[in-house]
Amino acid sequence: MSLHATPLPARTDVPSVEETPRRPATTRLVRAGGLAMATGAAAWALGTLAYDLDPVTEDFSWVYKLSSLLFQVGLVALVGVQLRTRATGTGRLARGFLHAEHVLLGLAIVSSLQWLLAPALSENPFFVALDLFWPLSMLGMAAIGIRIAIAGRWRGAARVWPAIAETWALVMFPAMALVSEEATTFISAGHLLAGYTMLGLILAVRPELTGERG
Repeated sequence: MSLHATPLPARTDVPSVEETPRRPATTRLVRAGGLAMATGAAAWALGTLAYDLDPVTEDFSWVYKLSSLLFQVGLVALVGVQLRTRATGTGRLARGFLHAEHVLLGLAIVSSLQWLLAPALSENPFFVALDLFWPLSMLGMAAIGIRIAIAGRWRGAARVWPAIAETWALVMFPAMALVSEEATTFISAGHLLAGYTMLGLILAVRPELTGERG
């Protein structure tokens, strides 16, 4: 009788912890973020068409202000999808930039809430300074759009549409110089629909373009 036991062969059909792939973002989250972005952008586009500056109060309707706030909330959802799918890259700096954009958008939303709920404070130096985070947040979105196109983690239309959505200044500044104020209103609304509304629909209909598989 032999005292030496032959060890059982190791199983090869069970993946090691190191081999387990990172769980992708859920399809539901990508779709929801896309729908939030599409809804917010469409709401602001319609608000732009329906409401103009009141010549008596020299202010916009609360409906218009609310529509712009919905757009900002949509941007927060969009950046959340970009974070979850690591759209700008897997490095700490790439993800940190998206976290910073969430901060900028949060401050811009506070400014929009003040404009909606307490417009009398708009001339207060604090809120004047806070209002700067609205254009700063959009500059951040433009940089994110370029970074997504370069990183190539999103595919197809989802890869290029964030940068397309942020061409507002390239379209609107020439338009304001060349056409009437009424025409620029339609161009601005059209750009929102063709840009961020379309981007949201792309994510809602084709979440797999973000790398989502499950």
